[in-house]
Amino acid sequence: MTDEQTITTKIAKIATFADEYPGAVIVLNGDASRVLYMSDRGLRDLAGITLAELTAMGPEYHTRYFNPDEAHEYVPQVVGLLERNDLNYSVTLFQQVRTGPRLDFAWHMTTARLLVQSRAGLPLLVICFSTPIDPKSHITAKVQRLLDENTFLRENSATFTSLTTREREVLACLALGRSSQEIAAAFHISAQTADTHRRNIRQKLGAASNFDLGQYARAFNLI
Repeated sequence: MTDEQTITTKIAKIATFADEYPGAVIVLNGDASRVLYMSDRGLRDLAGITLAELTAMGPEYHTRYFNPDEAHEYVPQVVGLLERNDLNYSVTLFQQVRTGPRLDFAWHMTTARLLVQSRAGLPLLVICFSTPIDPKSHITAKVQRLLDENTFLRENSATFTSLTTREREVLACLALGRSSQEIAAAFHISAQTADTHRRNIRQKLGAASNFDLGQYARAFNLI
């Protein structure tokens, strides 16, 4: 069987039951750049686009329906999935997808894995199952906080690396609300030295408040 025949056969098989699932079933090509199939539920969520229109869209599908600001979070996972080239390996992604009549962003959880390999042993099809997350769910807020922290980490990693090892230890204490006296006792230093560390940390990080210090401590896993 040729690769093209395999693609046709696999998609036809999936299409017979895909609409029974409580979410969208999507089949992408081997490099995950183009949609080859999407179940009716998924097409309805994308404002009723047809499968023919979606497949003709090509790579534009990703830029039209997904938040580009979040791409740095999930694109490396997809790349890793393809590079691993293991039919038993899967990844789970949180993505903001434009859905509904106005194509507003809504959080979705998507699980993806290789569906089949080519005759040469390379990724041929990728299958995904995507389901919306209830906007009232506590999970939605937690996902957003995690993404915000990752963005903060990426944008401020150079600033954080300017701190010495001791300053990072003191930063963790400051984020937990410890006083200079408590920090001094913990590290067997004087309260004056603790105050100096506090001052240097704020200056290096440009932190104006304890909230700012806490952002660094959480993003860089100090607390």
